[in-house]
Amino acid sequence: MLKTTTTIVAFIILAFSVFLFFAGHNNPGGGFIGGLMTAAALLLLYVAFDVKTIKRVLPFNYTTMIAVGMLIAAGTGIASMLGGFPFLTQFDKYVTFPILGKVHLTTALPFDLGVYLVVVGVALLSILTIAEDDA
Repeated sequence: MLKTTTTIVAFIILAFSVFLFFAGHNNPGGGFIGGLMTAAALLLLYVAFDVKTIKRVLPFNYTTMIAVGMLIAAGTGIASMLGGFPFLTQFDKYVTFPILGKVHLTTALPFDLGVYLVVVGVALLSILTIAEDDA
């Protein structure tokens, strides 16, 4: 019963975290809160199932995830500097795609992705390191 309920609840939390991630550059939300909610959903799975099972199903290296997130977030800021603008200057543009229609693209989204990856990586690496301590 716990595993079935946890799977459903984790899916709902993950779906809401994706919503918050994409809503972040126009409304409250973004990479930080989306990352925390994703970490909470994954942590819920770690609690309901054992750590070895989840590590086998989701073989993420959280240290690498943190590094990639930092590179993406810093790269967003450095890219604006290469264009002669201040660090982390945000740009946006409306683009029309054949199926999706008019889409608002911003440079805040890749920055939020970097923050998202860092937050998920740090939260889960910290908690799992403490949980796996044998002392």
